[in-house]
Amino acid sequence: MTNQKLFITGGSGYVGRNLIRHFVSEGLEVVALARSEASAETVRQLGAAAVMGDLASPTLVADMAGCSALVHAAADTNHGFGTKVQADTNVEGTRRVLEAARRAGIARVVVISTESVLLDGKPLLNANESQPFPRRPAGEYTRSKGAAEKLALAMSAPGFAVMAVRPRMVWGRDDTTALPQLLGMARAGQLAWIDGGTYLSSSTHVANLCAGVALALEKGRGGEAYFITDGAPLPFRTLISDMLETQGVAVSDKSVPRALLRVMAGVGDFLASVTGGRIKMPLTLQAYATSAVEVTVDISKARRELGYAPVISREEGLAEMRAGRNA
Repeated sequence: MTNQKLFITGGSGYVGRNLIRHFVSEGLEVVALARSEASAETVRQLGAAAVMGDLASPTLVADMAGCSALVHAAADTNHGFGTKVQADTNVEGTRRVLEAARRAGIARVVVISTESVLLDGKPLLNANESQPFPRRPAGEYTRSKGAAEKLALAMSAPGFAVMAVRPRMVWGRDDTTALPQLLGMARAGQLAWIDGGTYLSSSTHVANLCAGVALALEKGRGGEAYFITDGAPLPFRTLISDMLETQGVAVSDKSVPRALLRVMAGVGDFLASVTGGRIKMPLTLQAYATSAVEVTVDISKARRELGYAPVISREEGLAEMRAGRNA
């Protein structure tokens, strides 16, 4: 993709920042959408040009002028009680961005999706891209991201190829999303393992996600989704413990029964629903589905069609996190 101009939404976010680093290092000219001057400054420091606006900006078509590819990484990732704002951001925001891209003459698009599009609260075992979306999504994040992916892939057409990349549990350097929350819980003594935390989980280092996105832009088939992970899954407890230990935080052996949490999540969602969100419990079914049961996915399709293979090992990623803490 050298000598091309790439447009990125969500450029100042965790995934977006790493996408900018990746593509700038590959020699691409990158333009990123920024909602605030602080976000714009972050984008500029990473080597990209910033354009001010959001997913509803009337200037999107002009902002994308001269770009040949788009990575749509902006999303509302809230795992709490669903809101209209989240639905509008994830679904209508995706529609508006892709319509602008098509009008701007962009030829190839990758939408950052998620394994969460398949979650309903039950274990997800070695799922591949042919698995249907759930009849009862775990929450608004699952529902809205699933709807966004479906509409995006349906817009794919000759001359306008749209692909979705689905990571699971993105982690690694520069994490300003999950890691700070986990650190806060661990330091406050609030982190407990669900049934011991021995169930398996896939994961995706952010560098592997960036490599997968680049391959999808280059080789992906329009209208298709691709899972991208680190490879073989590991126990959820191992994944989380190792990340926390890179920050000098030890974890306890505290454990809570899964059945109790499932009831709490169900009650919490019911109360939030009947009160219009006025009553909120600490745990939602969306959060439960993401972290309390096995979630493993098969990356055979990405290996076969994109030539994908992880570019960074788990051990290298953990060492990078340790080095970042000590820097």
